Amino acid sequence: MRISLIGVGMGNPDTLTLGALKAIENAQLIIGAPRLLESLSHLCKGEIYSTISPDEIKSIIDERQNLETTAVLMSGDLGFYSGANKLLPLLSGYEVETISGITTVSYLAAKLCKPWQDVKLVSAHGTDCNVLAAVLSAKEVFFLTGGKISPRDIINELNNAGLGNAEVSVGANLSYPDEMIVTDKAAALKNRDFPPLSALWVKREDFEDNFSISTGLADENFIRGEVPMTKSEVRAAVISKLRPSKRDVIYDIGAGTGSVSIELSRLSPEIKVFAVECLPEGWELIEKNREKFSAYNLTLVKGMAPKVMENLPAPHCAFIGGSRGNMGEILESLLGKNPAVRIVISAIAAETLGQALTSLKELGFKNIEISQISISRSKAVSDYHLMMGQNPVFLLSGEGRGV
Repeated sequence: MRISLIGVGMGNPDTLTLGALKAIENAQLIIGAPRLLESLSHLCKGEIYSTISPDEIKSIIDERQNLETTAVLMSGDLGFYSGANKLLPLLSGYEVETISGITTVSYLAAKLCKPWQDVKLVSAHGTDCNVLAAVLSAKEVFFLTGGKISPRDIINELNNAGLGNAEVSVGANLSYPDEMIVTDKAAALKNRDFPPLSALWVKREDFEDNFSISTGLADENFIRGEVPMTKSEVRAAVISKLRPSKRDVIYDIGAGTGSVSIELSRLSPEIKVFAVECLPEGWELIEKNREKFSAYNLTLVKGMAPKVMENLPAPHCAFIGGSRGNMGEILESLLGKNPAVRIVISAIAAETLGQALTSLKELGFKNIEISQISISRSKAVSDYHLMMGQNPVFLLSGEGRGV
């Protein structure tokens, strides 16, 4: 039996390749999703079976060994989040021909008169995706929707992150008579509904690839006020002990000016940083620094920890730069969200050090370490450089024992 695995693109017969059209017309058995079979039924001359399950498709084919030709219809393109990935290994004993379709991205690119060789391709069609991370990592991003994440969700997430100036093109019912393509700023499209099976093209004219493989922003780069700020050398040590991964959720509790939050957010577009701060002056500084460094994957959380942390996603790691006397409650809350959370605490006063160490022990943290960092910075005096000592800082680190 010869099996033609066909990517039918958007499902419109008018956009089928000639090879796909011929394979469908000559097939004695046609298998595919109900939506595809309905739109292409007038081309089908053989038996028709409706299913998208790879195992069911294999079973149907095995039961019809007497047939010579079979066509399996797949939406979109065979190489972009396609069911072909699971089906092909099951058909290893058969002669299989793969026929690609006209993809939604190439169709929309043509309609918009845009090249797409440098566009980041993301599927939100029946699969989870990190919308913000995708938009922060490329100047232009193509989203295929049709699952839990709707076009409205993507547009609203852009606006909520401060990216309302991004240009968004939405293509709905592409290639069909009721095709609709709308292009506008994300801010102008906020809360607007579009058909679930749509495609979005997001473009940021202000895109800058400013993510860093290390920390090291100079203290003077930050907008500062009277709120305390963790200094550059200490930030480097804190982040080293946090050991963040590129997709981590991270809390910066007692964020102050947001210097640690900013450094963390710049490590990866997929990192999600929550800067928890209770002082209004701190809120203003964090928001200003967030805007200055385009740290759109940083979310300001206003209020007193741990109360304001209740509805946040579980953290992989957390830095506590200020606790306002709630150290034990904060640590207990973090453990409740993630029993294996990694913790780093900074302390200047001996009393804070003692309280933090006691809380870590009482709550069963493991691998507890204490470091003291003493930094001296040079100050030019005439032709000489004198070393000026900074306040020593204690860093405590540890990990929850897990479930």
